[in-house]
Amino acid sequence: MTFVGAGPGAADLLTFRAARAIAGADIVIWAASLVHPDVLGHARPEAEILDSAGMSLEDVVAVYRRARDAGLRVARVHSGDPALWGGTQEQIDRCRELGIEVEVVPGVSAFSAVAALVRRELTIPEVAQSVILTRLGGGKTPMPPGEEVREFARHGTTMAVFLSAARSGQLAAELLEGGYPTDTPVVIAHQATWPEELLLHCTVGTLEETVKRHRLWKHTLFLVGPALSASGTRSHLYHPGHFHGFRRADPAARERLRAGRRGPAPGGGSEAGDG
Repeated sequence: MTFVGAGPGAADLLTFRAARAIAGADIVIWAASLVHPDVLGHARPEAEILDSAGMSLEDVVAVYRRARDAGLRVARVHSGDPALWGGTQEQIDRCRELGIEVEVVPGVSAFSAVAALVRRELTIPEVAQSVILTRLGGGKTPMPPGEEVREFARHGTTMAVFLSAARSGQLAAELLEGGYPTDTPVVIAHQATWPEELLLHCTVGTLEETVKRHRLWKHTLFLVGPALSASGTRSHLYHPGHFHGFRRADPAARERLRAGRRGPAPGGGSEAGDG
């Protein structure tokens, strides 16, 4: 029994391991409403294909039980990465109860796919060094206390907000209430990596109007934060003054780097004596 991360949509964003799991399965269960049909191109012609969109957890578990009794291999294909909002844990728990050995194959998450599409790094030195993955409260699944978007927004770092396009007004309000300035950049991605892909650039202040103008309500992800437009900073990783087990630091560059960390000396110049 293998849970397969199908990635954000494009079939060629499957990992090799995911493609092998689908190709080797006797039964493939997939969510037609979430996974692009091209992914099924990896399945064998004789494989049994089941659409989970019309199935309850009990229906799916019944298939797992049948496959166990018949010695059949199952690939349960989930969109994105199975670790995020996939309902996989409850299925894994049932498999354990049935004595079914489980493998989980990770997939490319939509947030990283969208960052790649807009050619942005989400962790920029001196700007944002954390990425918060969350969803808006008020949907079908209640949010635990303290996990509201407005609370996460207080960190001011990069946020990836899933499953929230249908309540864009509430999302914008909570982002502003949490402290993001109105001009904070936002990327809105609808069906990222699908043929119908739509990428929009706006701000927190224009988020609601942009969503409603394009009539978006599902298959939509938001990236929010100053890292989406930041430039001019440099990481220490490839700085000539930084050393590690494979590279020695240049002494002069090392001193400049250390001086920069210490900050300017009293009187205006830096402690390295320049200025």
